[in-house]
Amino acid sequence: MPSGIIKEYQEKIEFYELVLDNIRNGVMITDPDGKIIFFSAAYGNFLGIDHKSTIGKNCSEVVENTRMPIVAKTGIPEINHPHRIMGQDMVVQRIPINKDGKVIAVYGQVMFEDVRDVQALAAKLNFLESKVKLYEKELVSLRASKYTFKNIVGKSEAITELKQLALKASQNNAPVLILGESGTGKELFAHAIHHASDRRPFPFVRLNCAAIPKELLEAELFGYEPGAFTGAGSKGKPGKFELAHRGTIFLDEIGELPLEMQPKLLRVIEEKEIERLGGTRVSLYDFRLIAATQENLGQSVEQGKFRKDLYYRLNVIPVQIPPLRDRMDDIRTITEHLVQSLNTDLGMNVTRISPEVMNIFEKYNWPGNVRELSNVLERILYSMEGDTIGINHLPFFLQSIGAVVTPHKPASLKSLREGMEREALVQAIRLANNNKKKASEKLGIHRTALYKKMKKLNIPAKQI
Repeated sequence: MPSGIIKEYQEKIEFYELVLDNIRNGVMITDPDGKIIFFSAAYGNFLGIDHKSTIGKNCSEVVENTRMPIVAKTGIPEINHPHRIMGQDMVVQRIPINKDGKVIAVYGQVMFEDVRDVQALAAKLNFLESKVKLYEKELVSLRASKYTFKNIVGKSEAITELKQLALKASQNNAPVLILGESGTGKELFAHAIHHASDRRPFPFVRLNCAAIPKELLEAELFGYEPGAFTGAGSKGKPGKFELAHRGTIFLDEIGELPLEMQPKLLRVIEEKEIERLGGTRVSLYDFRLIAATQENLGQSVEQGKFRKDLYYRLNVIPVQIPPLRDRMDDIRTITEHLVQSLNTDLGMNVTRISPEVMNIFEKYNWPGNVRELSNVLERILYSMEGDTIGINHLPFFLQSIGAVVTPHKPASLKSLREGMEREALVQAIRLANNNKKKASEKLGIHRTALYKKMKKLNIPAKQI
């Protein structure tokens, strides 16, 4: 053979060997009988041997537990198989090289140059797996229902029957419509129904339809794909219905749902199909719907503000929560329960409520229902000392119901009037959730007059 051709072959062989030696992973090539015809320098360094000394040896003499001869016989490649080398589990490839239908060699590759790479990857995977489990646990906690039927306090006939109805509703998947004035505990019932159902291990997802601008409400409910609208972001976002898969979605203030959104919600309830904004793929989701409102939806239907078909679809199981004034028998039980809870939250030790105070509580109309009662008690406990709630701890508007004036220190008529006026304004602002327009309407005065009185009586703009 001419020397030029021999030189060309030698150069090619040197080139191929150089390529294989510079592969980060360890490489070994054997003939069909398992004899080593190439062993990379990287593999030799890893095993602590001279890679050149391996040439011509049987691969089983150099690499423990090798399966290269088996692959040569079967002709079946082994991709990403585990292989224990020097006490460590490595990942290897064993690929038969065929020519004219026969195996002429087997290419073997250890996926990592250094066992520390495997250890680092394993540690990283274990760490990531632990984080995923932690996040899943936190997500379940965040999306879980907070309350059960035990948290619904009351012994009156009305509340007892209502709890029985709600408990029965928890045993099926029909939509529930919870009706009641603000502060009656509609969300509390929604939580309890979910907690008592088979869906308890899965998310309880809440959305207040009145709290989200109507331009963003559709994206919140159904989610969106990347770039679906200006400011949508590059990753997209799942909607509330997606997040509620296999669980419960609670739509509060459903009466505030924009009219143009109502047919879309109706379709989702009936078909359980969701299509993200900007998306083309329709996905099926399994969820249980609970809606709530303080509005008269029947009247809204007559006024054309709410679709009749959606109303009937929501109103499968109606749960009408009576206002606190219609179940005054529960005032004592609820008050004692709230005081006990506040003691725990605030680190207090209030153990007694005077009979005079309880008598006032049972006479008051409680327009803000249980939320107002809770608010009053929290304010009392924040400011009082001792273990007994007396009349002197009550806000002025409640003290006036008892018509009690401290005999040893009579207050002037002006101070009493200002105190009662201040409490009335504060109460109205709180009941209106700091909406000054609604507060002024409740008080029967103009909004400008409300601001003037707030300034005169030194009332902060925001009440909590």
